[in-house]
Amino acid sequence: MVIPVFDEAESLDPLYGELVDALEKIDEESEIVFVDDGSRDDSLRILLTLEAKDPRVRVVALDANAGQSAALDAGFRAASGEVIATLDADLQNDPADIVRLLPLLDEADVVNGIRTPRNDSLSRRLASRVANAVRNRVTGLEVSDIGCSLRVMRTRFVRRIKLYNGLHRFLPTLLAMEGARLCEVEVSHRPRRHGVSKYGIGNRLFVSVGDLMAVYWMQRRALRYGRRV
Repeated sequence: MVIPVFDEAESLDPLYGELVDALEKIDEESEIVFVDDGSRDDSLRILLTLEAKDPRVRVVALDANAGQSAALDAGFRAASGEVIATLDADLQNDPADIVRLLPLLDEADVVNGIRTPRNDSLSRRLASRVANAVRNRVTGLEVSDIGCSLRVMRTRFVRRIKLYNGLHRFLPTLLAMEGARLCEVEVSHRPRRHGVSKYGIGNRLFVSVGDLMAVYWMQRRALRYGRRV
């Protein structure tokens, strides 16, 4: 699992408990990679305490707040398994859902969550609906909830992509460009218990327009060829 963390100190202990419960239901050897994205609260100290007591926990600490794309990229580079799961650290995602998503990798390479029902404000739900519709129209890839952070992916496809700032919002699209097969499944979405959201309409909907154009360009200019010998 790769989990970006930015100022989520109050959520980390209960999140860790839920992650441990989920790992006990997974037969394969697992790891939890927490990436502290320059937190200003007590997050890093708590993460290092968890790492010291549990060999499955690995902590990557960025030297300054670099954003979610950078945190995910650092986590992907640190992860060692054949499958990578991602989720948010704010407790809105339920780690138990990962156990349901993993078997679907028998038929797909990326299993993306659909938050059902959304426990966000009306303005955020509307912004997300508009953004999803525009992204799907431009990219030609139907993803019901591209903003859902809870997903599982085959690592070999994750290794092929190169992330830039903001492009974590397009992970399913970037993976599909590398040949990954995508499926979707409904997952839980719980009310936020602690802290505040790091995103709003201004930095989610409007800023991502430029990112969308970049992804559109990448799709159109991607190298596509095969070899006969």
